[in-house]
Amino acid sequence: MAQHDRYISPFSTRYSSDEMQYIFSEDNKFRTWRRLWIALAKAEQKQGLGITDEQIAELEAHKDDINYEDAVAREKLVRHDVMSHVYAYGLQCPKAAGIIHLGATSCYVGDNTDVIIMREGLQLVRKKLVGVLALLADFAEKYKDMPALAYTHLQPAQLTTVGKRATLWMNELYMDLGEIDHQIANLALRGVKGTTGTQASFMELFHGDSAKVKAVEADVCAQMGFDKVVPVCGQTYSRKVDYMVLSALAGLAQSAMKMATDIRLLANFKEMEEPFEKNQIGSSAMPYKRNPMRCERICSIARYLMIDVLNPAMTTGTQWFERTLDDSANKRIAMAEGFLAADAVLNILLNISDGLVVYPKVIHSRVMAELPFMATENVMMHAVEKGGNRQELHEKIRQHAIAAAAVVKQEGKPNDMIERLLADPEFCLERADIEKVLVPENFTGRAPEQVEEFLNEVIRPMLAANADCIGQKAELNV
Repeated sequence: MAQHDRYISPFSTRYSSDEMQYIFSEDNKFRTWRRLWIALAKAEQKQGLGITDEQIAELEAHKDDINYEDAVAREKLVRHDVMSHVYAYGLQCPKAAGIIHLGATSCYVGDNTDVIIMREGLQLVRKKLVGVLALLADFAEKYKDMPALAYTHLQPAQLTTVGKRATLWMNELYMDLGEIDHQIANLALRGVKGTTGTQASFMELFHGDSAKVKAVEADVCAQMGFDKVVPVCGQTYSRKVDYMVLSALAGLAQSAMKMATDIRLLANFKEMEEPFEKNQIGSSAMPYKRNPMRCERICSIARYLMIDVLNPAMTTGTQWFERTLDDSANKRIAMAEGFLAADAVLNILLNISDGLVVYPKVIHSRVMAELPFMATENVMMHAVEKGGNRQELHEKIRQHAIAAAAVVKQEGKPNDMIERLLADPEFCLERADIEKVLVPENFTGRAPEQVEEFLNEVIRPMLAANADCIGQKAELNV
């Protein structure tokens, strides 16, 4: 069957990086299986089982050249993926064939590999997330002083700065980084636990010597680069682990969707845009369009990722006693595609954060259209200093504001609030008095300082500790 005659996941062709796709590839999985079999053989030999150096050397020699054809043919016959690969490995290692998988159940390779792969995936997610934060830190620093309209209920409120708004995106992404770090730190191997988690088969191998069984497990754990195993389990590690890991990725999706939605709205206001390439087509029908397609894609994939969390949640709740196999098919889809989705979101975030376009004149124009309303209290104070009555002036300002708003909304004309105040003799104001008040920078509060404090106290120390993650680029396929 030709490539175009079968379904191929868009994550493979459009969205996810080669790195993440390899982490969840069959090749990485089966190579990890072989590493686990080698680790088990070494640990069992160390505790006195009759496994020779020659057998281990044979296993080592073929740890990467997997004979897939033999495994596939065997699985068609026996309908068991692990035993098919044990058989195939044994064909390549005839001297060691009898000691491969000794004392283990399928979950020894299956579940331990899943944990190892999840850790690899989380580490890649983490690396890209730090890269995004580094790019946004530069953006926030550059625009920390630029006044911009802030919005509550999507209605103009007081002013903020362009850089301060970026720190809101960054703060949520930083929270996600903390949760991802937490999941990486807490990941534990299933270890060497046997069929129902009791280690009975290993107790048989070592004639009831608990110390040797525990030593084998600790040895395997160390060889695979982990510092802990799950304290107890049935046949599988708790599927709650999958839920917690995927929830961390879904948290990232939430933050990314929020940021992308803000940029989509700002694009409508013509204040800011995602990168738009020279030859990019925004619409098949409207040549002038510059649709925020990358941010829209973030929102789309993020929605998929957030919903994907339901899969491990339901799997966790429906596991019977020591395990049921209704987790397997669901798990291999939900977990892999959850990571691929997170990777896709981060690729787009890296691309967008590296080229956000800001339109200062539009931002200033929109600020100045609303600033007369926001400045009325300051104007009133100036008028009081010149002898006006605060309560009477407050009522006059309220009436002028209603009338000016009607001019804007009903007649489509510019905000004439200032002209109304200048024309009102009760205010005794000159244009110079008003101009002293209408300085946008005077209405941003501590926003510039907040940006610097956030960068200096939170972000820059983290970036300094993760310098190897900075400078990443992401080329998008479409």
